[in-house]
Amino acid sequence: MTDDQRKETHFGFRTVAEEEKAGLVHGVFSRVASRYDVMNDLMSVGIHRVWKTAMMDWLAPRDGQHLLDVAGGTGDVAFRFLQRASGARVTVCDMTESMLVEGRKRAEASRLADRLAWVTGDAMKLPFADESFDRYTISFGIRNVTRIPDALAEARRVLKPGGRLMVLEFSQMPVPMLQWLYDRYSFNVIPKMGEIVANDRDSYQYLVESIRKFPDQESFATMIRHAGFGRVQYRNMSMGIAALHSGWKV
Repeated sequence: MTDDQRKETHFGFRTVAEEEKAGLVHGVFSRVASRYDVMNDLMSVGIHRVWKTAMMDWLAPRDGQHLLDVAGGTGDVAFRFLQRASGARVTVCDMTESMLVEGRKRAEASRLADRLAWVTGDAMKLPFADESFDRYTISFGIRNVTRIPDALAEARRVLKPGGRLMVLEFSQMPVPMLQWLYDRYSFNVIPKMGEIVANDRDSYQYLVESIRKFPDQESFATMIRHAGFGRVQYRNMSMGIAALHSGWKV
């Protein structure tokens, strides 16, 4: 491919070649894996736990279901799902092996080992057969995907008919002044926090920038519909700092 034909995307606020982004994202999460859960608690003041509880309430796990949790390396969503449905199964898929390693280290992993599988894989090309799962979740991961429509198409492919997609992702606040205040916090506090806690300012600068590049709630809902999902809805979390999107394979 010539330079003129090269497809480009964003990596935070930088413009990069599409083929470079996955490696750059992999580098970020490899570096932050050991401190990822601690930083999530600090950055959100623990509110991400409330959002994930709301996610489980809406998802309503049931015995017998098989969940695919993509970009779920540390197992947070997987463990919550299995706590709600003792007869369910979860496959955690993440492109970064070091994130999966951190998930396997958690105490819940050994207690739930018979119902958990850990697989290295790319959201845009999942290593699973068609119609393999009842539910598909991705939390704070889809904004890091190079081609989001490809990931949504893969989600639909691996879901069974009647299966459900649920995405938890940072989003945009509908009140401009609140968004302005949140931006000030994000850009001035979070990278510095990453420098102090994880010894990695640059990775957290990218994570803040990636949030600002992600589509707003309505735009992302439209993308889910275009991927072929029906009954698409979303709910704002904490006035739109994050949003839950739901869609069904109909």
